[in-house]
Amino acid sequence: MQNIRRNERLAAITRILTSAPNQVIRFSRFAELFGAAKSTLSEDIDILADTMAAFQLGSLDTVTGAAGGVRYRPTMTSSAALAFVQSVANRLAEPGRVLPGGFLYMADILSMPDLVEKMGAVMAGQFYADEPDFVLTMETKGIPVALMAAKALGVPLVIGRRNSKVYEGPAVNINYLSGSAGRIETMSLSRRAVKEGQRALIVDDFMKAGGTAKGMMDMMREFSVTVVGVCVVIATSEPERKRLESAKALMIMEEVDDERESALIRPADWLLNS
Repeated sequence: MQNIRRNERLAAITRILTSAPNQVIRFSRFAELFGAAKSTLSEDIDILADTMAAFQLGSLDTVTGAAGGVRYRPTMTSSAALAFVQSVANRLAEPGRVLPGGFLYMADILSMPDLVEKMGAVMAGQFYADEPDFVLTMETKGIPVALMAAKALGVPLVIGRRNSKVYEGPAVNINYLSGSAGRIETMSLSRRAVKEGQRALIVDDFMKAGGTAKGMMDMMREFSVTVVGVCVVIATSEPERKRLESAKALMIMEEVDDERESALIRPADWLLNS
């Protein structure tokens, strides 16, 4: 390619970086692609970094060293994250969403790619420094937001099953106590899904007593995997004492109104105080 103008180069670099979140792209790749000097590319990256910061489009980090380059992360500012989570909480607080048993209907929200992509970005922003190797969730409702968190972190998604699948090969099965249902359930995970010594981020959609999340932590212990954190979309305020105390929720559900079939949904304290 000849005579590539800066605006064309900036557009292409932006597309390459944003399509591979949290992946380090080496300057040599851009140099070969555009036939530009690394000093020129450094100026391009500075322009893009300033633009993204000004319009709150994420962050660009320059990574030094032999394998260095530039990395895009779809981060959100504290104020932007709070405003977004508050808008979702308002929708989830609408009448008619509380189901028998104290569950919340949220399938429509978790089916909207633009919303779950932002949820995943908010979650990922809390765990970049922990460098998880994969995101773990339990089938099925937590899959969309877990997938988007994995995308933002640039890592694979691993899904725990309620029953082992023949096409996934040999599996590890454990029994765990479901906090919401109060009964023993089974969790299955393919032996090929993760490797000993890796680091996992657990993501789920809803936490009442924390039994499922605790089961996923127990499963990771069977694989000798370190859990760097647990993040859920919504946690209930009751019971106050969960089977898992370290989980981080985006929203808290409290004060259920049975007559209106609604609940007070608010952003979690860590968002309010950040």
